[in-house]
Amino acid sequence: MLTVEQARQLIDDHARALPAHLVPLDEALGLALAENVAADMDSPPFDKALVDGYAVRSSELATGESLAFEVVEEVPAGRVPTRGLGAGQATAIMTGAPLPAGADAVVMLEKAIEAGTGKVLLSGPISPGQNRLARGREYGEGGPLLGEGALLSPARIGLLAAAGRTNVRVVPRPRVAVVSTGDELVESDKVPAQGRIRDSNAPMLRAFMREAGAVCLPPMPIARDDRGSLSDLFRAALEDGADVLVVSGGVSAGRRDLVPSVLEGLDVRPVFHKVRLKPGKPLWFGVAPRGQLVFGLPGNPVSGIVGALLFVAPAIRSLRGVRGKDQGPLALPAKLAVTFSHRGDRPTYHPARIVGSLAGVLLVEPLAWAGSPDLLTVTRANGYLHFPAGDMDFEPGSGPLLFHPTGLEYWGEGICLNRLNPEDS
Repeated sequence: MLTVEQARQLIDDHARALPAHLVPLDEALGLALAENVAADMDSPPFDKALVDGYAVRSSELATGESLAFEVVEEVPAGRVPTRGLGAGQATAIMTGAPLPAGADAVVMLEKAIEAGTGKVLLSGPISPGQNRLARGREYGEGGPLLGEGALLSPARIGLLAAAGRTNVRVVPRPRVAVVSTGDELVESDKVPAQGRIRDSNAPMLRAFMREAGAVCLPPMPIARDDRGSLSDLFRAALEDGADVLVVSGGVSAGRRDLVPSVLEGLDVRPVFHKVRLKPGKPLWFGVAPRGQLVFGLPGNPVSGIVGALLFVAPAIRSLRGVRGKDQGPLALPAKLAVTFSHRGDRPTYHPARIVGSLAGVLLVEPLAWAGSPDLLTVTRANGYLHFPAGDMDFEPGSGPLLFHPTGLEYWGEGICLNRLNPEDS
């Protein structure tokens, strides 16, 4: 049986970035850049005043004494100086305006006193470059700004706009279809008859896919446990433009677990079936003829969400062109905040919540959990604590263990984690 790492590597071997296309900059938030972008000019493109005040030659105020200067010109932002500075001269200047020739510093307005018509009394000392942003200080013409694979945050979109880009090549969001299976399921707006339950998995998984950066196709009907129903819905999803098909249920070893064989009947090539973990062991993965990725997740809701976190979300990020450490899933070192006993022959992902931090390491509390059908406990968690296989007893402070946070969450002691749109890529 595959380990989690082996299964993830097999998925990654088949998950390639979708073809890039050109989009308006306003539509690029959260997408991965599919080109390298260089500066088209220096920034700033001139020596720029950082404060309102008076542009001067710093050598004239180096000693710290107060001197009267002739104000030869006023330059507001958006205008350019028409003359340079001579000895004993200053230019009234606003924040963002270009410095005149000869000036290398700006005296703040608060340190100036009017001394009659066309005169101002300025006090030193002032050093060269004070309150001035030199031309090209942020970046020079032709210099690299953003590289291929960078996730476009608001700041990065601003940088692209500053470089004159109104359109940009990006990798699009993958389109995901989610299909729930099972004769026991009814839609969530129905009152279930005896022996039946509402379908919570499809809405949950669609939300998870959107959170991972995908676009979800419209909700599909529940597939019944017969080959015709399953085949019709899977074929429709794969022919309707889905880049990823996520199937919930029907992948275990029962007589009515028909999903793997139906998918193979549609020429979906199986890559693996079953992973050594708890919950979520029966997970199935294959590749459709046109390269779409197909995941069969167990029907128990927590098994499905763990499979989505560990396997589907990283695949979506690969399809989105996200690289390196942003690809995830995010795993953080953590220590236990409480006494805990783990029993099991498989690595286990246990719902848990962060209760604080100690010396920069998260303190995490495993929650009282009734197993893979227990979705309520998961709603009280903000991640999963990974316990290795084996019977182990832990004391408070034990670790480090790995903690997998879910989604964008704010936790105590100033901890903030954003798994979807990190600033670094």
